[in-house]
Amino acid sequence: MISKEVAHYIEQFFPERDEQIKEMERYAEEHRVPIMDIAGIETMLQLLKIAKPKQILEIGTAIGYSAIRMAKALPDANIVTIERDRERYERALFYIDKTGTSGQIRVIFGDALDVCGDVAKYAPFDVIFIDAAKGQYQRFFQMYEPLLKESGIIITDNVLFKGLVATEEPIENKRIRQLVSKIRRYNEWLIGRLDYETVILPIGDGIAISRKRGEKR
Repeated sequence: MISKEVAHYIEQFFPERDEQIKEMERYAEEHRVPIMDIAGIETMLQLLKIAKPKQILEIGTAIGYSAIRMAKALPDANIVTIERDRERYERALFYIDKTGTSGQIRVIFGDALDVCGDVAKYAPFDVIFIDAAKGQYQRFFQMYEPLLKESGIIITDNVLFKGLVATEEPIENKRIRQLVSKIRRYNEWLIGRLDYETVILPIGDGIAISRKRGEKR
């Protein structure tokens, strides 16, 4: 992962964010809502601008930050996003309405492990973005990747988990230790899949980009 000094240096070159986006960032910080950091979201948005997806699935809406950023960056794209927390779901609807992106974003309330049937109505997807419960990453991938178009892309956030996946030092907190172990196994499983080409970028909290090979199996 890059140093804080390098991250700060790079951030000065990112496009200026409008006041509505900054308001969401302040809300997330104040209420401890996890959202993508600036380097991570800007990298993903640049990738999406190149890929030009028309249909995107996001697993883990939170307050709608990433979905709104994607909608603003890709005015021709439609985004389906899933959130299981009622308070965050309602806050996401509030911000989606406030930012004028409701025509592009559909929020499905429920656990991603339970609503695949509802999501399938909007498939196939050009891109699937996984940014929900880290311990369930592999299940999310396996459940939703059949809804991905041939040669589609799956993006997974937080795969370096503050650098802890690479540390050899003992982790005292049992919950964190177990979570780190699951993320490590997910990364190894992801890299080992022959039907996807995957690269892990040490940007933000770590982003995995997996491109479906699109070959007949």
